[in-house]
Formats: sequence, C-alpha cells, structure tokens
Amino acid sequence: MIEKFEGNYQLTIIRGATNAKDNSVKEIESAVVELIEELITRNNIVVNNLLSITFTVTNDLDACFPASIARKCKSLDSVAFLDCQQMYVPNDIDFCIRLMAQVLLPADQTVNHPYLRCASKLRADRC
Repeated sequence: MIEKFEGNYQLTIIRGATNAKDNSVKEIESAVVELIEELITRNNIVVNNLLSITFTVTNDLDACFPASIARKCKSLDSVAFLDCQQMYVPNDIDFCIRLMAQVLLPADQTVNHPYLRCASKLRADRC
C-alpha cells in the first residue's frame, strides 16, 4: 500500500552494494541488514513507499537468499523481492551483494546510493 502524502513524489531507483565476510548465513544476514538499514536511513525512506528490491549475488554466495533476510528486516514483508545470481566476471569483489530498489521519494530529494564495505570501490563516486 502506498502511503498518502502531500507534495510531488516520483518513482526513484536506488542502487547499492556490500559484501559478506564469507558464505555463511550469519555473514550474509549481517551484510544484508546493514545494507537495508543504510538504504532506508540515507534516503529517509518511508517503508510503505519501498516498492521492490532486486538482489544479485556473486557465485560464491549460496548459503541463503538475501530477500529472505530483507523480508524480516524493518517489517518489509509487503515489499516485492527478487534474488538473482550476478554474472561471473574475473576479479569481481568476493561475496558481493548488490541491490536495486524501486521507491517513491519526494521529487526534489537527492538520492544516496549505499555502497558499503569492500563494495564501496565499485562506485567511489557514490559513497
């Protein structure tokens, strides 16, 4: 459900990434929770205005689905989630988790794309 609001809102796409320390449920959970919290905090997102998140992971992560973790985080059970495997590229960041979120934000709001941990080098211009 979209929250009723005053003002001019627009559909906005926010990208972000992080990495887990290893391929374990505990480490993936830590990375995903941190990434979701930063996504919401940095962009002042009203949870009801978060429409969908697509996660991709590098092929060295298969201990769990990032969406299953995110769904439990911050009461995001009504958000549409999708998990995908990132294509293999030599020298990619190990244990990398990327996201693309569709969210309704005020039209005049500046977007902050959260690139955390070792993934910060993917987009140094946006950290």
